[in-house]
Amino acid sequence: MAALSESPAAASTPGRLLDRIAGSNLLAISALLVAALLAFAPGFTGLPPMDRDEPRFAQASKQMLESGDFVSIRFQDEARLKKPVGIYWLQTAAVSLGASLGVPEARTTIWLYRIPSLIAAIGAVLLTWWTAIPLAGRRSALLAGLIMAGCLLLGVEARLAKTDATQLLTVMAMVGVLARFFMASHRGEPAPAGLALPAVFWLGMAVSILIKGPIGALLVGLTIAGTVAATRDWRWLGQLRWLWGILLTLVLVSPWFIAIMIETKGAFLQESVGKDMLNKVAGAQESHGGWPGTYLAVFWGTFWPFAPLAALAAPWVWHQRRRPAVIFLLAWLVPFWLVFEFFPTKLPHYVLPVYPAIAILIAMAVFDDGLSRSLWARIVAGLIPLLALVLAVVGVGAVWFYQSEIAWLTLAFAIGAVAAAWLAWRRLGEGRGVEAVLACLATGLLLYWGIYAGAIPKLQAMAISPRLAAAAQAAQCPHVAAASVGFREPSLVFLAGTDLDMPSPEGAADFIGQGICRAAFVDKRFEPAFLARLTANGTKVDLVSRVAGININGGKKLDIGVYRSP
Repeated sequence: MAALSESPAAASTPGRLLDRIAGSNLLAISALLVAALLAFAPGFTGLPPMDRDEPRFAQASKQMLESGDFVSIRFQDEARLKKPVGIYWLQTAAVSLGASLGVPEARTTIWLYRIPSLIAAIGAVLLTWWTAIPLAGRRSALLAGLIMAGCLLLGVEARLAKTDATQLLTVMAMVGVLARFFMASHRGEPAPAGLALPAVFWLGMAVSILIKGPIGALLVGLTIAGTVAATRDWRWLGQLRWLWGILLTLVLVSPWFIAIMIETKGAFLQESVGKDMLNKVAGAQESHGGWPGTYLAVFWGTFWPFAPLAALAAPWVWHQRRRPAVIFLLAWLVPFWLVFEFFPTKLPHYVLPVYPAIAILIAMAVFDDGLSRSLWARIVAGLIPLLALVLAVVGVGAVWFYQSEIAWLTLAFAIGAVAAAWLAWRRLGEGRGVEAVLACLATGLLLYWGIYAGAIPKLQAMAISPRLAAAAQAAQCPHVAAASVGFREPSLVFLAGTDLDMPSPEGAADFIGQGICRAAFVDKRFEPAFLARLTANGTKVDLVSRVAGININGGKKLDIGVYRSP
């Protein structure tokens, strides 16, 4: 266990309390679970399907349940060959469990599909603590876990039915094993005996491949390469039991890959590697481009409210760069970050797997009294209350702008968050790092509750798909077949049904006239052509509702008529 000298941070009352909690595995795990649940719970069940990636994943999982085919991955009639099958299996298991427990309309209940992400995000917080123990000691490990619990980006991913939180969990399992073997070798201690740790590593590798292909293996490979290059020590790698580990990984991942290659006649490999991955390397895919340095720029928001602490810890990290634990953490962080900085395709969550390394470095600097207190540091730290104020204004202002009402709950939480952020800034200036970190955590928790539980549920203008799907339902129809003109978001497919058609205005008029229990969602721009075709066909329909709002993708105003066959 790494020993750190007594510092003002450790000598303070919060520091002594953290020491007491950190000294017990049960207390530490309990504290991290409480913090993670407080951070991730608000809005988890209340957020509608968030276009576009989340409902694509959820819809593909739903179609597995509908078809009974757990090999092919499809969104309506389109094959989804960009990612492996792991996340879909986890989501179908969660939904099946929810249905067996009596959750109504389980297959269109989006929060059931989010359960794997929530569990994985909580697991990633716990594994940050577990990984940090051999590198930094128990108290820094606890602080690092709390930092990850409050990280804005991880909180977002915990609420989305996607791959990224689960991918982070698998990465943390592998890196935690590497940290134990590396630090034991450096200290000249016997490596942890038995097959438990190698099994954790290789199971993490197998699940990582089934979740997101080679990304986890890339991170692990870069971490190993960086550590070995810096230390010229590779002997500890033998503890991973490479032969049987690789065989175990192949046994676990090969059956599905063989099945999907047979099913798609080789198209899966061509699509996932030949198009998706190589296109991201060669150019900006799906308009998600950015220059090198983009991740550093967005880090100030995605790692909020702790990003300024990373800047304050940077001088300490530089001075400690030859320390073995810091070498390992930098080998985990820097190569992977640089690789993705130079990939043309940029999405904020791509570098999430290295955020725990940053959290651990911050925690180590805090307990070593290493956070800078220079004038520039005070200015940088001012971003904590500044961004808290900006987010508070955005949350309250959005409800006022779109719904013309005051979000009182959001306002109350926002005032508390800004006060906590100001306290964090003050404590940093006084050199009371532990208190500053805890105040940052409180800032995040208060704002997450204010925005996710207070503001977003009031923004019905954004919830277009749920309102359309609800308006189309008819008491006498167990299932309403629907068509949509002018609104093509995946969330509507997920909620309205896999057979949702997206024809021309004339096609929608023909569709609704072909039988009972049919509905058409027609954007106002296309209604003249739709109504003209209805008249020409002599078709009678009922305009049962109008749904007006803002498309969350692009911010376009929409006014959609909901027509239903009599």
